[in-house]
Amino acid sequence: MCVPFKSVIIVGMSHNKKENKVNITLDRPIVMVGLMGAGKTSVGRALARRLGVPFVDSDKEIEAAAGCSVVDIFAMYGEEEFRRVEQRVIARLLETGPVAKVISTGEGAFITPAVREMLAGNALTIWLKADLELLVKRTNSRDTRPQLLNADSKKILAQLIDERYGIYAMADIMVETRDESLRRTLGKVIRAIENRKPKERKDG
Repeated sequence: MCVPFKSVIIVGMSHNKKENKVNITLDRPIVMVGLMGAGKTSVGRALARRLGVPFVDSDKEIEAAAGCSVVDIFAMYGEEEFRRVEQRVIARLLETGPVAKVISTGEGAFITPAVREMLAGNALTIWLKADLELLVKRTNSRDTRPQLLNADSKKILAQLIDERYGIYAMADIMVETRDESLRRTLGKVIRAIENRKPKERKDG
């Protein structure tokens, strides 16, 4: 049963064992952003293992604290309240050590201006960009996506692509993910981190 949602507090995260570390030094968390089905959780978890740092999924942290699923939270409290708590969760994860970690976020998190402001300069954001057909393929067999329940998933995803890809493009790094192995996508992410250049900030 869900606890009173406004009282949800996130207090910890789990750590991964170090495996096959790569030579990347992190001075801030890595935050995975993108639409549902892009692979934020699976790629983020694999990246954390390779870097030998903790991995945390913000949606799972919310579910653990609330005692119910994201779908149930949306149904009981609505998206607006969910986003407010999501913002608090991400702020807590950024403030909680260690600094070097990988955070996977829900598909709507980076769309929230306050969350983008928190992440700017305080995290390395990576957008996993996937095309419509791949997103449909990956999400059709799941019932954990509140926006897609009892709806035309392809139509909804196409609309989200139109509305949100321009915002995801504000991330520090963009990696295109295709219908490929996790190992291949992970390799592209690691190379993108190794080759990253600071983005120029536009005044005004």
